[in-house]
Amino acid sequence: MLAGKRVLLIIGGGIAAYKSLELIRLLQKAGVSVVPVLTRAGAEFVTPLSVSALAGHKVYQDLFDLTDEAEMGHIKLSRAADLVVVAPATADLMAKMAGGRADDLASTLLLATDKQVLVAPAMNVRMWGHASTRRNVATLQGDGVLMVGPNEGEMACGEYGPGRMAEPVEIVAAVGAALGGGPLAGRHVLVTSGPTHEPIDPVRYIANRSSGAQGTAIAAALRDLGARVTFVTGPATVPAPVGVDVVRVETAAQMLAAVQAGLPADAAVMAAAVADWRVANVKGQKMKKDGAGQAPALEFAENADILAVVSQAAARPRLVVGFAAETERVVEHATAKRLRKGCDWIVANDVSPGTGIMGGAENAVTLITDAGAEVWPRMAKEAVARQLAQRIAEVLR
Repeated sequence: MLAGKRVLLIIGGGIAAYKSLELIRLLQKAGVSVVPVLTRAGAEFVTPLSVSALAGHKVYQDLFDLTDEAEMGHIKLSRAADLVVVAPATADLMAKMAGGRADDLASTLLLATDKQVLVAPAMNVRMWGHASTRRNVATLQGDGVLMVGPNEGEMACGEYGPGRMAEPVEIVAAVGAALGGGPLAGRHVLVTSGPTHEPIDPVRYIANRSSGAQGTAIAAALRDLGARVTFVTGPATVPAPVGVDVVRVETAAQMLAAVQAGLPADAAVMAAAVADWRVANVKGQKMKKDGAGQAPALEFAENADILAVVSQAAARPRLVVGFAAETERVVEHATAKRLRKGCDWIVANDVSPGTGIMGGAENAVTLITDAGAEVWPRMAKEAVARQLAQRIAEVLR
């Protein structure tokens, strides 16, 4: 699907630059021709010789190299590829891109190119979260720059959090999606994520505990395989992925309406933690304590079962995947839920407090299908998402 494509790979400076060597190998294995550009800082981490040997191509480094400019000027170089990939994309390099600077070969190529650009950010967690970096990310996304990662994990500096460069296999998948060659190209997948907030009064609400991390990772993984993703999200703490159609909702009723509006779809992955009940007698003003210890009387009504509605819809997706967050008898409850709802698969997990799953970076799931229960090892939520996305792609082929 990528055979014959040409990628201009810009390798920025950072410890993650070592992953660029594996990225080159995987791209070439997929039939992609890689033309490497190594920044001065990048050359502190990987050598031009190693990059050139793996790419089988000359490494470009200097904006003012007379030989390179005579053989292939930087303008031509910037436009000869099908896609420009920056991996790792450091905070400095992204700042140059956002500001339109062109003071070295890499930044000049990025400013001069007329091709799609895909960046794989890699930096310290504090740098990634800094206000200036967030502004630069927003600017780049507004300019149409694609982004893969960063992932959450332990840094080379010893700190932990978001900022790790996406793994080479993830970047290759993103390249496939950017070039329209992923196994889910032409497919539409609907994904729900995050909690719903059911109001009690204007300042209070009922909700499930959910960061939205797993649903977000699934949407990104499906996007990276080439799918067009409609991402219906409640008020999650994890930001929505780029490159998907984001629909933001608050309540279960709003989520149901957004899901129905998002159909038809080839597949639906219902990962949201939807509140089972809502308050029927929502107060129009903030409730006050009366000083007598009298608690307000709340009347509850059951919310619509979105998974069941989608599973039984006239425009039912070919594959419907539900989630079951359980605290006991996980497989038993999830198996019964799959039959009761009428969905094809259930992704079950144990969210008991001792597991650290709820709100954590990892997940341990069991995939329930008509063939039985398939236990997956505990892994990062991004890895769970990639594995599930691959399985969905196999069904939709």
